[in-house]
Amino acid sequence: MQFLYLNLIFMNIIYIQLGSNMGNRKSYIEKSMQQIEQEIGNIICSSKIYESSPWGVSIQNHFLNSVIKIESELSSSILLKKLQEIENNLGRARKEKWGERSIDLDILFYNSEIINTENLKVPHPYIQDRKFVLVPLSEIDTDYNHPVLHKNISSLLKECTDTEIVYEYAI
Repeated sequence: MQFLYLNLIFMNIIYIQLGSNMGNRKSYIEKSMQQIEQEIGNIICSSKIYESSPWGVSIQNHFLNSVIKIESELSSSILLKKLQEIENNLGRARKEKWGERSIDLDILFYNSEIINTENLKVPHPYIQDRKFVLVPLSEIDTDYNHPVLHKNISSLLKECTDTEIVYEYAI
């Protein structure tokens, strides 16, 4: 009797926020997306690029932001390490919390898992407070259900009290 073994690979579905407010902001977002495709996994879809004022530290350049949905075999800890390597490769310097940066890559959701370690908190703890995340996220998956808050992205956006204006980047 012959047995057929199937090598099934489980693909994780991950949402990542990309942000930049230094130098050629659009180029940093595009380069990070290219490196994510090469080193992490397939980009299933991506939002448009949006511009918004800075959050947390107001005396700095405006940010460009986008959200992507990817599939990857990587564990959440390896994914975090790879994203930090991409940030470092693109000149990210960690000087000040919420300060200026060439690129910022945040894991928003990893499947529907709740991860709470010293180095990684998923879902990202500020999703519901930030329009610059919710607007592009709602563009690509308005019905995604937040595994902690048990509300979809559309509801979170409607309930968000963030007063920042987020608009589509025109260039």
